[in-house]
Amino acid sequence: MTGIGTAVTAGAAQRRALAWRGGFGRLWSAAVLSSFGDALRTAALPLLAASLTDRPLLIAAVTACGYLPWIVFGLLGGAVADRVDQRRAMWTVDAVRGLLVASFAVVVALGHASITLLVALAFTLTTLQTLFDNAATALLPALVDREALGGANARLLTGQKITGGLLGAPAVPVLIAAGAAVPFAADAATFLVAAALVGFLRTNAVERAPRPAGGTLRRDIAEGLRTLWHDRALRGLCASTALCNVGMGALIATLVVLVTGWLGAGSGGYAAAATAYTVGGLAGGVAHRWVTARTGALRAVLLAGTVQTGALVVMGTVRSLAALTVALAVFGFMGMLWNVNSTTLMQQRTPADLLGRVGSAFRTLAVAGAPLGALLGGAVATAWGPGTPALLTAVFFVLSVLSLIPVRTADVPVVAPDDGVTTAHTVR
Repeated sequence: MTGIGTAVTAGAAQRRALAWRGGFGRLWSAAVLSSFGDALRTAALPLLAASLTDRPLLIAAVTACGYLPWIVFGLLGGAVADRVDQRRAMWTVDAVRGLLVASFAVVVALGHASITLLVALAFTLTTLQTLFDNAATALLPALVDREALGGANARLLTGQKITGGLLGAPAVPVLIAAGAAVPFAADAATFLVAAALVGFLRTNAVERAPRPAGGTLRRDIAEGLRTLWHDRALRGLCASTALCNVGMGALIATLVVLVTGWLGAGSGGYAAAATAYTVGGLAGGVAHRWVTARTGALRAVLLAGTVQTGALVVMGTVRSLAALTVALAVFGFMGMLWNVNSTTLMQQRTPADLLGRVGSAFRTLAVAGAPLGALLGGAVATAWGPGTPALLTAVFFVLSVLSLIPVRTADVPVVAPDDGVTTAHTVR
């Protein structure tokens, strides 16, 4: 069949993105279902950690070990994702993760959980996620056309917000009341069902350039890093995201301490805070196209980081659950703009056969500072109180915004030009 790209209109591409029957529909269903389980586990782990110890640094260590594998294995996961059948890699990883979390649920039910075990689980699951996420990022452009990537990413992220935050996080206190192991058992079930959905996914073939004789994973990784470095817009966006994620590591690792300790709101308040963040994200998913059409993708990210800085200052200075929930809603709205536009830019400006490697390079460099941020957050909360990690995060967001300003003129339209950087996929 003929190549798809300029020959397909934007309207036809959007209709393809909305074709729930078939490839994109199955991927969307698997993603949102898995997000529901992830939300249960993500919310339950720090609560379980807080029940095992009252030391903020140990609680933060659980979060830090959830980021660390991206530094160790992220680039390798991207190189592997570009070499293997991405669909098969995704369902295999989900099946393994389902079995691991199911085993952990049994351990929790028997009363044998420990901080060491929580750290090991967080590290192992994220190690597997490095392959899954890189494969998923590379697979999406094979399911929808380039012009539809923005809408497809927005629908994926919005669906994940609905099930993960709006439904998943508020359900945690109810499930924990039924037993500490219940959220983890539910998470295991979602992994296994998502694996089945992805296993029956229908995908279009992606045209891959022949690999040179003697090609190694090291060379593949180097090629992905070079491609990222030579694109000014992606290079600047990656550096800016890396600074943000140092702060995000501090915020996420200590949010449970801020809500349950500083504000005294308990697990119910923690669920309310997570829900507010989700509601804001949903609104951002709806508004992203309108905002991006008026600002451009990179400028939308710049706007998001600026507003998020103000929200962080409120979180760290106003000792009120109501103020925190409003600030988190604003933070989530702008975070969705950031995530959709950064993901879409990366997919639009990367050759199809390099998506796994460039995506992994972007993620690895972007999250490299998050474990350090998590530990910094725990140390700062211990030394100066649970409100200070939010202010530390605000400082990193200011640095992030400042680093992005010089590359804002390198903006690209929602549909990337045929400039030799972007390569459309083909269907066979």
